Amino acid sequence: MISAAYAAGDAVHHAPFYATPEFWVAMAFFAVVAFAARPVLKAVVSALDARSAAIQTKLDEARSLREDAQTLLADYQRRQRDALKEVDVILRHATEEALRLKVEAEEAFEKGVSRREQQALERIKLAEHAALSEVRGMAVDLGIKAAEMLIVKHLDDAAANTLVDESIKSVLIKMH
Repeated sequence: MISAAYAAGDAVHHAPFYATPEFWVAMAFFAVVAFAARPVLKAVVSALDARSAAIQTKLDEARSLREDAQTLLADYQRRQRDALKEVDVILRHATEEALRLKVEAEEAFEKGVSRREQQALERIKLAEHAALSEVRGMAVDLGIKAAEMLIVKHLDDAAANTLVDESIKSVLIKMH
């Protein structure tokens, strides 16, 4: 009996490898995996490529927006420097004008005409006030233009409506 079982065991071990059911199950498994892997890999690769392209597009857009923002910042800084230079010129001119009027006032004082001295002092005040008003007006205009550009560029409709409502309320409060 043992020899029969041993002989049967030898018979199983001597069968060719392709005659075993395990071989055919493994072959079927590898065949299914091989046929299914190609379309799945293509779908995964195309999805990854599409996502990569979308990310690259967003990165390019972000770079472009950053460059635009840097350009805009440089432009605003240049405008601010120009405005400050213009303010300096106006103040220098106002100072020169004030000094000139002061000299005229001293000459009028030396001549003994007090009335002319008063007129010169009034002119100095008016010139200084006009220069300051002009500087303030220009600064306000520049501020309004800059704010308008920023608001137009970065403010959506809902926020704009809210800002307008708040401004109207503020004006009404200040008027009363």
